[in-house]
Amino acid sequence: MQRAALSGVCGPLRGGARPGPVVSWRLVCLFHTGLRVFAADKELLVKLRKKTGYSFVNCKKALEKFSGDSKQAEAWLHEQAQKEGWSKASKLQGRKTKEGLIGLLQEGNAAVMVEVNCETDFVARNVKFQQLVQQAASGTMFHHQGAKDQLTTYIKRFMKAAELSQLRTGPAGCLLSDQLALAIGKLGENMAIKRAAWVAVPATYYIGSYVHGALPVDNPSLTNVALGKYGALVICQASEQSQKSNLADLGRRLGQHVVGMAPLSVGSLEDEPGGDTETKMLAQPFLLDPSITLGQYVQPQGVSVLDFVRFECGEDTEIPEVEQTQQRLAQEENSS
Repeated sequence: MQRAALSGVCGPLRGGARPGPVVSWRLVCLFHTGLRVFAADKELLVKLRKKTGYSFVNCKKALEKFSGDSKQAEAWLHEQAQKEGWSKASKLQGRKTKEGLIGLLQEGNAAVMVEVNCETDFVARNVKFQQLVQQAASGTMFHHQGAKDQLTTYIKRFMKAAELSQLRTGPAGCLLSDQLALAIGKLGENMAIKRAAWVAVPATYYIGSYVHGALPVDNPSLTNVALGKYGALVICQASEQSQKSNLADLGRRLGQHVVGMAPLSVGSLEDEPGGDTETKMLAQPFLLDPSITLGQYVQPQGVSVLDFVRFECGEDTEIPEVEQTQQRLAQEENSS
């Protein structure tokens, strides 16, 4: 009886009789198989959405286009987003980008500071924009990877937007220009990777750093890059008498001074103390103790300030064209 029923539901019964009220076994198989396929598609969809950040509609379209191949789907999504980003970038070109962030990355005896701009502070606080700042800093650091070894003096280099756009974020990373296009496509604002400074020092030197107006960063992948509206790198040389354990705190205070007092040059310890309008760093009133000059603060600590870099987000400034070293700067000061 059971065999006959199964025979009937899986095909026409002899004599043209209609199957009874028994659910077709084939339909049950197809139904359950379909459920498994749909569940797998949904799981892939959720994973792809979480990994790429693109909309469910676009992720679904990509998976359908490549029959569930998530790698091809992801590559296609990036390609489409890049095309859309370049299209948006061309339309938004010319719109002012005065907001943004300064990003500071320090690794051993080298440090990088970058400025990436956008139109509004709202976008500057978006994690995707902050990731772009990190990519710019990482790309600049990677580009100079082989230049920080066996140094006898410090090196300071500056890069402009055109150079930065051709950097890669790592050994197998994307071009920064492509990452910029992706960010523009996702966030819908004009953006620019404006400038970068890279500094490296030998073993007897150290780099003080400070970022002001630092933003809280929720994304764990961004914790190695400090983000804010102002940034400073200060190149110092420590004597044998200086306390090595205090150099990090001292470097931070010097960075705070550079951000707050905005000096234009280092000057020398022989310079006469100046007032609030003084532009030579060592002759300026120390930001954290205006009763003394910065020179009077650092001298007893056995530290010499050699150079500095200061970035302010959105400022109009001319970016230096050349690589700068201690010897070059000494020659320029002697000739002036």
